[in-house]
Amino acid sequence: MQWKTLAVDLDGTLIRSDILVETGFAYVKANPLSFYRPLIWFARGGKAHLKSNLARATHVDITTLPYDTKVIEWLKRERAAGRPMVLATASDARYAEAISGHLGLFDKTLATDGKVNLSSGRKRDALVREFGNKGFDYAGNSHDDIAVWEAAERAYVVNPSPGVERRARKLGNVESVIETRKSSLHVWLKALRVHQWLKNLLIFIPLLASHQVASLDLDLRAVLAFVLFGLCASSVYLLNDLLDLEDDRHHHSKRRRPFASGSLSIISGMVAFPVLAVCSFVGALLWLPLRFAGVLAGYYLLTMAYSFLLKRRVILDVVVLAMLYTARIIAGTAALRMTLTFWLLGFSMFLFLSLALVKRYAELHATRAAGGAKARGRGYVADDLPMISSLGAASGYLSVLVLALYIQDSKTAHLYGHPQVIWLACPLLLYWISRTWLITHRGLMHDDPVVFAAKDRTSVLIVALMALVFWLAV
Repeated sequence: MQWKTLAVDLDGTLIRSDILVETGFAYVKANPLSFYRPLIWFARGGKAHLKSNLARATHVDITTLPYDTKVIEWLKRERAAGRPMVLATASDARYAEAISGHLGLFDKTLATDGKVNLSSGRKRDALVREFGNKGFDYAGNSHDDIAVWEAAERAYVVNPSPGVERRARKLGNVESVIETRKSSLHVWLKALRVHQWLKNLLIFIPLLASHQVASLDLDLRAVLAFVLFGLCASSVYLLNDLLDLEDDRHHHSKRRRPFASGSLSIISGMVAFPVLAVCSFVGALLWLPLRFAGVLAGYYLLTMAYSFLLKRRVILDVVVLAMLYTARIIAGTAALRMTLTFWLLGFSMFLFLSLALVKRYAELHATRAAGGAKARGRGYVADDLPMISSLGAASGYLSVLVLALYIQDSKTAHLYGHPQVIWLACPLLLYWISRTWLITHRGLMHDDPVVFAAKDRTSVLIVALMALVFWLAV
């Protein structure tokens, strides 16, 4: 059988991303004070000049790009059957050639060369010059590819942009439509990490500790604070995932995150994270005390500092994580106009420092198991594991000590009729902390200990028993 050459688009077809966006984001991340330069490059020489300069100024690891595995498998089958293939892309030739070499599937590469932006009609003309009108088949995904499909013998439509499939079918040469994307709602829920909103339940702790759950007004304010803090936290998660893009793509599990895997575009994340932040702060200023908005701003600024700098600082990173957990309790007191207590702050800082160290231990343990000596994007090395575990266990036990001392405080007797009953919570918490660290030491801990606790039946049972203890103490 005489195969016609199959020309394959790169951005959005072969990879679930766009090289121009990847290099642009990489440039701004590495050179935040020179963010304006790409605009100058575009003004001077258009897209081709912009792509060429970005390609020279950045390094994107092409081995970890979000390749569409189903498309790759299809191309491998076509290649094995003897079909000649060419990579035809509007991306800069430097990256296009590197990707072609990495995949080993293509006989030739046609790409933007710094002068001509090889998209739409220009790509069609280049392919027609090379193979003749109707002398090739073409796989693409966007409106720019319509012009190319007009000159192709067969059209393969891959993960089409809105309206593209309908326009392509009007040409009458669509051979197949390849759809590999997941539900957008599911992907966005994963990106926003709605399951992580469990952490925001800490906002209700001051309400429970003050025994004012029966107040409908306070309940409604706590629920509103929970939602607004959730929007703020989701904004932070989106930003953090964008900043950690390259590190996540090298991680055994984080590479499946929406931005790292290409399930969501970088541009959509860059639009979504400020929108969520604005909604959160506007809601806080309109409907809750100013103190809550101040705590929210402090949380956001601290998280930004963590994302850009502090997460690479040994020990400081876990202290900041503990502070971010504790900020939720502080936000609860601010939203409800309550007073912070030393006991609550001390207990939360020690407990959440222990959990932050669990998280670091689990990451570093997985790195060592994979043969690595240092956690990527962190300041820890494999030899730090014993120290991390000792610090984490000690911090967890200190939280139990704070709880024990709280029982003896004179103010506790005003809140509880039988404060001595709270002693029963101490062995429960000791057991849970010890068990958590034992599981972590064995390498069985989830990347996020909070997610682990929410899914672990024993942890859920212990939380329920501790709630029962405090209820009996009232």
